[in-house]
Amino acid sequence: MRAALLQMTSSDLPEDNLAVASSMLREAKAQGADFAFLPEVMNCLSTSRTHQESVLSLEVDDATLSGLMRLCAELDIWLLIGSLGLKTNDTDGRFANRSFVISSDGEVVARYDKIHMFDVEVSPEETYRESDGYRPGENAVVAKTPFGNIGLSICYDVRFGRLHRKLAQAGAEILTVPAAFSHVTGAAHWETLLRARAIETGCFVVAPAQTGKHPASRGQSRRTHGHSMVVAPWGEVLADAGTEPGVTLVEIDRALVQKARRQVPSLQHDRDFSGP
Repeated sequence: MRAALLQMTSSDLPEDNLAVASSMLREAKAQGADFAFLPEVMNCLSTSRTHQESVLSLEVDDATLSGLMRLCAELDIWLLIGSLGLKTNDTDGRFANRSFVISSDGEVVARYDKIHMFDVEVSPEETYRESDGYRPGENAVVAKTPFGNIGLSICYDVRFGRLHRKLAQAGAEILTVPAAFSHVTGAAHWETLLRARAIETGCFVVAPAQTGKHPASRGQSRRTHGHSMVVAPWGEVLADAGTEPGVTLVEIDRALVQKARRQVPSLQHDRDFSGP
């Protein structure tokens, strides 16, 4: 599979972000990509719940989703929409942070709601309460595609090794970690976490990321780490997109999954234990 990482600096305006993503997807197809990967909240990166309420839609009405579905069918390309911020019918009004796998026929073949919420205080100046605006998902998902079984996760999920181990044991050969990673924690932890998830599962890890300082029409702007990556099952970094928006191509050979798992078959070695 020739994979394309589409690294974005999304604003808080969905129409603008759809135009950027569509242009990148066309570029990826022109370069021979079979499967493209977009980052987390690629439709609207915003710190303002009021603004999100005014521009986000229910899944059934979302113009970004429908537009990218049509474009996949037109271009004959598979796509991971790393995630969209979407309205829900929840009584508390919280949004969903939802990932989609779109086939080359333009159909949704899998969807996943982010399980782990980023509720942290990195510093007094950088505090996040994702669960205030987004409700956590409850179901882990493995998507079957012609290019291998894909285990879905989103950003903060990467810190929870048990989720990715369960995905691998359920048949995943590729793990996706679309992200809008903090520039502070990204510099310290991003590459290490991605390599750890690859090594402990014997999976490829494909991690398309947001990057740079994000324009904000309302609320405070954010900075993200960038460095979209592909990591091989043995832990080598096959691609690092740096900090500029753009398209990065990398070849993924599924045979390396079985090779790594033969060398270190740790997915078969789980044992129950007591304590602590």
